[in-house]
Formats: sequence, structure tokens, C-alpha cells
Amino acid sequence: MRLNLVLELLDVPGQLIDALEPIGKLGANIVTVIHQRDVKTERGTIPVHLTLEGDEETLKRVLKTIESNDIQIIEVDGVVKKETITTILIGNIVDHDLKETVRELNSIDGVRVADLNLKMSDNPENSASRIVIETDYGRKAELMQNIKDFGKSKGFLVINEV
Repeated sequence: MRLNLVLELLDVPGQLIDALEPIGKLGANIVTVIHQRDVKTERGTIPVHLTLEGDEETLKRVLKTIESNDIQIIEVDGVVKKETITTILIGNIVDHDLKETVRELNSIDGVRVADLNLKMSDNPENSASRIVIETDYGRKAELMQNIKDFGKSKGFLVINEV
């Protein structure tokens, strides 16, 4: 079985070795490594493309070990990994149209509302919504700021996770 990964490494000595070392120790084969230090992400990290071979269980152990070593896997077999944040919006969310709120959040590039819970109150100003939002890996801080700006424009109190 083959597995294609994209890792995100800091541009410091030893990072590539730290990422590759567990692969062989766990019994997987490295087929391809593409490591171009002059190509950096917007976060200043280096994407490293790997193709690995091994049985399914071995490759699962490799993924677990890489992540437990605090090495970010940003793509697996062409599928970009997502980050989630949970935010709470408090205010007159029902009168501001819940459907419009979800549509506006989903219109942010790389964002999708994955779950929403609404707590209504006798006083519409005290309504609250807990929203779980998925975003592309590495965009969490940007998304949190977008949600704060969105909440401010609607008059909501916004509580983002820390």
C-alpha cells in the first residue's frame, strides 16, 4: 500500500531527520522525498512531500508517531487536513437570521460550518449559538479574527476558543 503525505516542517536543522527517522524504524519504506527549502508556506514553514509504502497497520503507526512527535501532517493522499474551532455567538442571532449567519460564515474562503446548536431565550438578546467551524490547516488564527469581525458587525458577543 502507498501513502502520499505532505508534512509541514520548521526551517531548522534536524527537522527533516526527525520526520523521517520513525518511518524506517516502524517498517515502512520511503519511496519519494521532495524537500525544497526555497519553497515556503505563508507561515514560513517548508512543505515536505513523502510517498511511503507499507501495510495498512504500519502506515497507521507511522502517521500516529509522526503526529505524536509534533510534526504537522497537512495532507494525506491529496486530502487537506482540517482544523476545527468552536465559537459561541451571544445576541439576537435569531432575529439576525440564523441561515444568513451560517451562509456568511461559509462564504469565508476555506471555511465550513460543521455543527451548530442554538439556545433560545425569552429575551432575544440573550440567545446563544455554539458553532463548530472547519477550516483549512494553518488558517485558524485568521478565521478567529474573521469571526470576531463578523460578530462585531452583527452586534454579537463572540467567545472563541483559546
